Amino acid sequence: MIRRRTALVLSGCAAIAAAIAYQPPAALMADSSAESARNAVARVAVATEARGLSGEVHMRFVRAGERIAFPLESRADLTGYRYQWVEVGTQEAADVMRPIDGDTLLAPLQPGFYELAVSRSGVTQRLTDTRLAVLVPFELKLGSTLNGYQIGRYPAEWNRNGDLEKPDGFAEVHERHLDLPLTRHLKVRDFITHDRQTIWPRYVAIDPRVLDKIELVLAELARRRGEDRMDFRVEVHSGFRTPLHNANVEGSARDSRHLYGDAADVAIDADGDGKLTIFDAYRVETAVDWVERLHPELAGGLGVYSSRGYATPYCHIDARGERKRWRG
Repeated sequence: MIRRRTALVLSGCAAIAAAIAYQPPAALMADSSAESARNAVARVAVATEARGLSGEVHMRFVRAGERIAFPLESRADLTGYRYQWVEVGTQEAADVMRPIDGDTLLAPLQPGFYELAVSRSGVTQRLTDTRLAVLVPFELKLGSTLNGYQIGRYPAEWNRNGDLEKPDGFAEVHERHLDLPLTRHLKVRDFITHDRQTIWPRYVAIDPRVLDKIELVLAELARRRGEDRMDFRVEVHSGFRTPLHNANVEGSARDSRHLYGDAADVAIDADGDGKLTIFDAYRVETAVDWVERLHPELAGGLGVYSSRGYATPYCHIDARGERKRWRG
């Protein structure tokens, strides 16, 4: 009986060994080579300096075909890596693979939101923490509309002197893009004009300087509370405004900075008590002053709105390039 059991055990072991021995060697080699390739290819990430002074800006804005500073970092040499832009939320490539030959990359030719894919040795990494928004050029706006969306006319369009500014272009936004992060605290939806149009796509001008400035203000608020980093409650009352919509906003300047995408009206719970009060606005005011002292290139307007006519006190913050202060 014992001999019979021993024979059965030996027979089973032999069968298992035979099964392993007869496994197709190509499959084993494929698994081994794929694993080796993954181990051999170092992880690539977007360098912190690509995310602004704050390190918290997660969207870059460029014109089609423009060469943009987009530094990458890796523990290994980037020689041999190639890159390609891929439309956000899809597998659709915007262009051909190109070699990474420095800290500048070529933007796609078509407007849209894109993520960077880098490849080497058959292994592709898709970088999603910093995206690219390719703009529709301002020159494609026909009269007061762009692709059926009513924008209105900018002062620069009817001023004959030609010395007034206008946005470089507009990001083309579909509903699926609304929750894409612009920064750690801000999303695309925060800058959409609050008009009554229901057409899609919508178009929005966004200046990354104001995104960076707001994140620096939030970092300063955290520092003053003894923290290195904090998540704040931020409500954006108004981001980008089309000239058409701005003309109907009571008390708004005809050439409001909101037209150019470098302004935002924000209410921030600066003290973290769950309420939005005048004391929060005062803390934001102090933080803005300090940020502008440290980064004069981000100087701009600061308006504190605290009258009883507003549901909550809030601050207008912009990056127009010169210091302005007012209260409302």
